[in-house]
Amino acid sequence: MNIREAIVEFMESKEYRPMLREEILIQFGIDKSESKEFYKVLEGLEKDGVLVRNQNHRYGLLNTDYLVVGKLEGHEKGFGFVISKDKVREDVFITAENMNGAMNGDTVVANILKKSEAGKREEGEIIRVLERGNKFLVGTFEENNNFGFLIPDDQKISYDVFIPKAHTKGALNNQKVVIEITKWPEARRNPEGKVIEVLGFLSDPGTDILSIIRQFDLPEKFPEKVQEEANNAPESISKRDIEGRVDLRRLKTFTIDGADAKDLDDAVSIETLENGNYKLGVHIADVAHYVHENSPMDREALERGNSVYLIDRVIPMLPRELSNGICSLNPNVDRLTLSVIME
Repeated sequence: MNIREAIVEFMESKEYRPMLREEILIQFGIDKSESKEFYKVLEGLEKDGVLVRNQNHRYGLLNTDYLVVGKLEGHEKGFGFVISKDKVREDVFITAENMNGAMNGDTVVANILKKSEAGKREEGEIIRVLERGNKFLVGTFEENNNFGFLIPDDQKISYDVFIPKAHTKGALNNQKVVIEITKWPEARRNPEGKVIEVLGFLSDPGTDILSIIRQFDLPEKFPEKVQEEANNAPESISKRDIEGRVDLRRLKTFTIDGADAKDLDDAVSIETLENGNYKLGVHIADVAHYVHENSPMDREALERGNSVYLIDRVIPMLPRELSNGICSLNPNVDRLTLSVIME
């Protein structure tokens, strides 16, 4: 039994009453020198919707009849929905008056005010923000005499963000900027922030693309260790690479990407059989031959998840040495693939 399971079992006992984290630490006989790790486990259980803290900061198991933990999806009109962590419960509707300073993307605890009835959703109020989803925002800067404010590009954020004059970084009216939130919203106060980057006027070439990159926090460069790994990738396959593989180079294989595409990661082949049927081959670049499990490049690719294709550039999942090189099914060169042949 690991520590998470032990904590849950401890709180499931009939004798348990909500405790402060320090009291739970004592109950488990853990030395204060190891308290940081223990408290991280408690925080993780809270974020996962297993535990909840009351107003007195005492921990207990989450009562799913009255409380729900999930991600808040906001609406430009100010209301929102809490999407439960377990994905089983229907979304809980939160009026603008009951958002209590929560913003789109936050992980929150909501108290159920009204049960679902007559086809209507459950209704609740945000009682705690467990984790903020947007520390940085991209939007349009508007200036007044003594201050400025940001109108976020993300329409699910209904707040304008107040920017003190000392923190405008010289931004001009109608410029696109990136801000860092320094004070979170409260019941009657908008969030406050400071400009950390001026992207330019929307009419300037490239500002729209740069705004998208910043809004979605798209990584423009690879970490040094990943790039070092990519620099060591071969430019062509060797005889040793081919050993034990089926040779399909006799097939007329082609890609269906655009003429300007550089990362050709899949291709097809087709033949007519004597019985009138077709033999179809689907060929995918064998990236795993070059990217080894749990290597820096593997972890970075997992973090990125996919390549992002923008109007004027590609932000690749793998360094270009692989995505445009040895793992790209370019014409008239040998490449390693995982292939499926079907009739």
